[in-house]
Parts: sequence; C-alpha cells; structure tokens
Amino acid sequence: MSFRAPVSEYQFILNSVVGLNQVVATERFSDATEDVSSAILTEAAKLCDEVLAPLQRSGDQEPARLENGVVRTTPGFADGYRAIAEGGWIGISASPEHGGMGLPVALATAVNEMMSGACLSLQLAPLMSQGQIEALEHHASDAIKALYLPKLVSGAWTGTMNLTEPQAGSDVGALRTAAVPNDDGTYAITGQKIYISWGDHDVAKNVCHLVLARLPDGVAGTKGISLFLVPKRLPDQNGNAGAANSLNVVSLEHKMGLHGSPTAVMQFDGATGWLVGEPNKGMATMFTMMNNARLGVGCQGIGVAEAAFQHALAYAMDRKQGRTAVSGDGAIVDHADVRRMLLSMKSDVFAARAIALSCAVATDMHTATQDTDWAARAAFLTPIAKAFGSYTGISVADTGIQVHGGMGYVEETGAAQFARDVRVTAIYEGTNGIQAMDLVGRKLMDGGEMANRLLDEVEDFAEQARTRLPDLAEAVWQASESLREATDWMVSQTDMNERFAGADPYLRAFAAVLGAHHHLVAALSASGTSREALARFYILRRLPEYVGLLPHAQAGASGLFAITAEDLMA
Repeated sequence: MSFRAPVSEYQFILNSVVGLNQVVATERFSDATEDVSSAILTEAAKLCDEVLAPLQRSGDQEPARLENGVVRTTPGFADGYRAIAEGGWIGISASPEHGGMGLPVALATAVNEMMSGACLSLQLAPLMSQGQIEALEHHASDAIKALYLPKLVSGAWTGTMNLTEPQAGSDVGALRTAAVPNDDGTYAITGQKIYISWGDHDVAKNVCHLVLARLPDGVAGTKGISLFLVPKRLPDQNGNAGAANSLNVVSLEHKMGLHGSPTAVMQFDGATGWLVGEPNKGMATMFTMMNNARLGVGCQGIGVAEAAFQHALAYAMDRKQGRTAVSGDGAIVDHADVRRMLLSMKSDVFAARAIALSCAVATDMHTATQDTDWAARAAFLTPIAKAFGSYTGISVADTGIQVHGGMGYVEETGAAQFARDVRVTAIYEGTNGIQAMDLVGRKLMDGGEMANRLLDEVEDFAEQARTRLPDLAEAVWQASESLREATDWMVSQTDMNERFAGADPYLRAFAAVLGAHHHLVAALSASGTSREALARFYILRRLPEYVGLLPHAQAGASGLFAITAEDLMA
C-alpha cells in the first residue's frame, strides 16, 4: 500500500504546538536542534515510505507461521527489520553509553508513529525492544546492562514482555509462573505465558524475554511478583547467543489482524533467568516498560489512523459517483457527507497526535530537569494518550471503510486491514477501560491538582485567543469548564466504583478538550490557513460530541447495577 509519512505535520506540532523548543533548551537535549530533528524525521520517513510500507499487505496475506518448532516470519520482514536496526532507529532515545542516539522521546514517538502507519505488524518488534531497553536502563544490574543493552539497542537481539497467563489477564497478580533460585545466582523459570508479541522469530539472533514470576517466598497478588530476564539463547563466554535455553513456542495465535506479527504462547521449563530489580518489586519494575509501551501503543493507533485516512482520501479523490455542487467531475470527496467523514478523520488524528507528542515532551522535560511536576504531567497524560490514540485508530479505520463504501468491505482494497490490525491497540498494554480507571483513580489521587493545572492552561490560552478567534476560544473555554466540573465530581466520589462507572467517557472528554486546545494553538500559529479551518471544524463540530459524554461520566454506578446479570440474560 502507498503511504507517505507526514513529516511536515510532525514538524509543525513539535515546533508550533507542543513546545519541543523547551526540550532543546535543556542541556540534556541541546543537540536536538530543529535541523537535527528535521533530518531525523526525513530519514525515518524515507525508510517508512520506501521499505516498510511495501510490507504492509504481505504481512497480512502471508502470516508468520510455526514450522517444526521454528517461527518463520513474513517474506521481506527480515530485510525490513534489518533496515530499522541498521538505521539506529531502535535506539533513537536510548543512552549513547550503550550505542543509542540519546534523542528526545518526542522524536522517537514521531518515528514510531510513522513506522506504525507504514507497517504495524513489523513495528511491534522494535517497540517491544525499546520498552525493554528503558526497563533495563533503569533497573538492571551493571552486568546485565553491559551485556544486553548494546545488543538490544543495535537490534542484534530483540526484547519482549511476558505478563499474561491463561488465568491472569488484567489481574496479573493471579499469575502462576514460578522462579526458583539456582546455586549460581540465576533462577529457574517455569510457567506458561500467552499473547507474547514477537515472542519468537527469525529476524534476529536472540530474543530476550522479560518475565513476571513469583519467588518461593513471594506473597499472593502483585506484591509477590518479581521480574526476570530470560533469553531464548544463553549468552556464551564472549557474550554471543549460545546454547538454547529451556523454553519454547507452544503455538502462534490465530488473530483478527496483525498477521505478520508472531504472537506466541511461550512455555518456560526451568529456563535460566536473571533477576531484574529487587525481589517482589516486579510490577513496579515492569511498569517502566509498560508506560513506555502505552505511549507507543497510542501512537500505533494514530499511525494506523494516518494510513487509513490517506487510503480513504486517495479513494475519495479517484472514485466518481454522480455530481456535486462543488465540482462537476463527481469525485466523492466533494460530496458533503464524505467530506464530513474525511474532516472528522483528519481532525481527530491531529488531536490524538498532539496529545501523544505533548506527553512525550513532558517525559523529556522530566528526564532533562528531574522536575517532579513534569513527571506528574507525563503520568497524567499517558493513559489519555494510549486510550485516545487507540480509539482514534479504531474510529478512523472504521470511517475509512465507510468512505470506500462497498469496496471497503472487500479485502482486496486493503481498507479492512487497517481496522483489523488496529483493533487490538485498545486491548493490549492495559485495556482502554483500565487506562480510564487509572485516570480517575491514581491520577486523581492528588485531589485533581494536575487535571486542574492542565485545564488552567487550556483556559488561559483560550483567553489569549479571544481577540483573534473569539468563537473558537469561547467554545474551548466552556468545554474546559464543563470538564472541570466533572473533575470536581470525580474527586468528590470516595466510592471508586462511582468513578469507574464513568471513567471511559471522562477520559474521552478530557482528550477532546486537550485536542481542542491543541487545535486552537495551531489555528493561532497558522491563522488564515487550512489549519484554522480544521480547528474550526473540530472545535465547533467534534468537541460538542465528546463534551456530551460528561453527563454519562457523572451518572455514577447505580444505574449500571440496577440491571442484574440475570436481567442481561433475559
């Protein structure tokens, strides 16, 4: 499929909307000048457009397969992965100490998004490695860092995360995988894990699994879980992939989409592993990787949304049906309803992308300054970026099918693949419901301080915009005030189930207000252009739809449980 990475869009948002200049002004990221950022984005785009995008359809039509215990990836994927690795893209934000570029997460986020739009099935492999790199950088021993990080950063080896078990999905504390100490300081890991993205493959020489398991003295629940690094092949005396470890692939999942990504059921039979972090602190250690992955998954949704939009727009420009008031050639792009769908797609993608990049900028500012306010901001934005990014991917891909009409329902056009591939992004790395519960739970435990600070920024900017764009500024200000009232209601609820009942609509509304704010910033930065027109569409048409969710957010739990489980079956 044809795909064009939207480099100019990333540049505009980073430089004119979310404040990458703050990051570059720090000593830590002073080398990430506008020229450097432009070069990075341009080179990554070339890789995506010319190497990865052509693999998108073959990944769907020639899935990864398990043959006699060996996982064979889609033809062309090994070359595509090699191009990613040799370009240094896996270590774009990793420490230079271990071979990384040391660039801001904001740039890594943009690159990951464009790779997701080009070929999501393949992009999953470097994303998993990036999360593992960050976890090891923060929590591993010096010996593990020295051995594993250079190989993960270079792409010679890849990384995975192993949390889920048949009986332990969102309830990770129910896991049964056991870790028994060996005499040499290693551990014997025994158990089965499911849904392991890129759990095995033939594109690199080793696969390094981060595995959650319980030590013999580990208490029940999440407080008794530890984290272990368990390689497919044990490093030899020279640090190279050596003898096979005691683990194997039981099967590959037969999935709705992402056929090119080998999703494995993994069996560990006394496999040799090394403790990462402190005993019984595995969940906290793994969350370093999970938070990295959550932002990454949000960007996967946005990347697929971008690709689905481009695909639908190309079809709408070419497809002729009837006559329109705009032009006489009958291209369906000029039919009002099709134009509405395309503008909804484009404006939602902008909103989700700006939120994700804003979250990445906050992460970078915390890295550079160690200011806890930036850490709190990044933590607050992470569940919003993950959930809204994936929701946007799903809704835009669905709308893309509608733009195609009957041809969207035919697999040959490729429109349906976007919808099948992106659907899982609302499920893995913590379902969107869990993201929303985290937002109204942990993220409001400060009494709503961070939420209100963000809303203060939205309203302060709206006040500044009143002189030039009064109608848009007023709409954003009013939406923010409505969201503030909903936030106050959430904070006042001591029964968490009352909050959880409206968590998802609250998250969606919060994302929409932030998205409207970013659209308003864009409109003022490029007044009189199509960016102002797009902001007008989003703020006056899309924003009211999302703000309309706030009564639902504040309705509480009683109405949900007034209908019993038995009633649902009636």
